[in-house]
Amino acid sequence: MAIDLVVNGQRVSVAVEPTTPLLDVLRNHLDLKGTRYGCGLEQCGTCMVLIDGVPEYSCAREVGTVGGRAITTIEGLGTPDRPHPLQQAFIDEQAGQCGYCLSGIIVTAKALLDRNPSPSRTQIIEALDNHLCRCGTHTRIIAAVERAAKAGAPA
Repeated sequence: MAIDLVVNGQRVSVAVEPTTPLLDVLRNHLDLKGTRYGCGLEQCGTCMVLIDGVPEYSCAREVGTVGGRAITTIEGLGTPDRPHPLQQAFIDEQAGQCGYCLSGIIVTAKALLDRNPSPSRTQIIEALDNHLCRCGTHTRIIAAVERAAKAGAPA
């Protein structure tokens, strides 16, 4: 069965069962490796993507439920040569160590800044609360989101 998706602004069609996890489609059918598998139980936030601008877990989300909707992964924000201002803020603040969790955190932070360009520290913490970072860079992650907000990170 072919399922039509809009991923990072591009229309694509994938021949998979509708019950296939969105994460599997992104990584194994579309070769978008930035979104990662963490727990598989919607508990860690590593697999987070934006669906119609809203942070959603992709590990347990069936691809058949997102046909035609706008899906944004970390690859849809910027490139290594031209990082999104939010990505640049994470680089500037050295907010990642292993980086495994960062794609989910960054897309969630983008959604926060899209709906609230000047969030308080508490609002940033609340928005990122569902994300686990085992490296313990939480303080730098929060500082990176604050930096991006102060710089007026565009959508």
